Amino acid sequence: MDLLHATGISIVGYLQENLIGFQDWFVFVSHAADLKNTFYVFFPIWFHLCESVGIRLIWVAVVGDWLNLVLKWILFGQRPYWWVHETSYYGKGPTPEIMQFPVTCETGPGSPSGHAMGSSSVYYVMTCAALSLLKSHTSFKGRCPRWALWAFFWAVQVNVCLSRVFVAAHFPHQVIAGVISGIVVAKVFNHLQVIYSVNLKKYISITLVLFSFAMGFYLLLKDFDVDLLWTLERAAHWCSRPEWIHIESTPFASLVRNLGIFLGLGLALNSQMYKTSYREKQGAEFTFRLSCIIISLLVIHIFDCFELPSDVETVYYLLSFCKNIAVSVTTVGIIPYCVSYVLRGQDKKVL
Repeated sequence: MDLLHATGISIVGYLQENLIGFQDWFVFVSHAADLKNTFYVFFPIWFHLCESVGIRLIWVAVVGDWLNLVLKWILFGQRPYWWVHETSYYGKGPTPEIMQFPVTCETGPGSPSGHAMGSSSVYYVMTCAALSLLKSHTSFKGRCPRWALWAFFWAVQVNVCLSRVFVAAHFPHQVIAGVISGIVVAKVFNHLQVIYSVNLKKYISITLVLFSFAMGFYLLLKDFDVDLLWTLERAAHWCSRPEWIHIESTPFASLVRNLGIFLGLGLALNSQMYKTSYREKQGAEFTFRLSCIIISLLVIHIFDCFELPSDVETVYYLLSFCKNIAVSVTTVGIIPYCVSYVLRGQDKKVL
């Protein structure tokens, strides 16, 4: 593995030396590829355009990121920004110098890349959804839009992979593994129809199973003196600027965020508010959907602006869980219900 890591460090150094002019772009891509944007941007848009795609996005993102966490705990992947300082591979020779950026200091294990895995799974779902809206053509002109969509998909993945390697958050093999595993997860859920008819009891059960498995796995290995949070100390020690370490990047922070979004979706889909708005939107579908998208994005942005206190980790995790439940419930249940109520009132005035 040392040879693989050393080769990766050489690639990191090459990218930083030759693509330094794209620094701001790569930092932006890393921010944009964060899974939170799936929940706070893509999900509200797609859910109000096509409910099934929105639901599939959440399942793919949540289950995929949970699987990513388990794989990271199993594989014990290093990250470039700390491995280069701790390895004995270079002996007494000079250690390569690599730069760090505000998005470098992730605190979890590195393999497979969560950004690459999340990006490939989410964009695969969205690409397939967009393709389903296009009519099938055998002519060159008819195929161009489909080729353009897949070209865009792969352009996004290449940029995400380059970004994560450039900022020294991942080795090349980790981002490649992330892209492949993300596509596999998306392909599986593209063929699962059962996710659209899951009741609230099953949403609660799945949430508990995912949380219990992760916690049980962590506690079990801890009893055998295997610390799955070994990366936190390395991140704190080798990150060049302490303010670049965020509690949001810790393994349990992403877990509780995702499960909050997931449980909130189950609560909203099985609420009377959603059922009422779903029935009534058919009469003013375009106005209804556009209003829900705009209002959802604005309200979720307000949610996102509230910074949770991070002094006590347990309190932060609990508040994050509740906050993300509220995001899903607001997007799926409250906002559509309020919009349908307003539109219903306007229809009565016209009559």
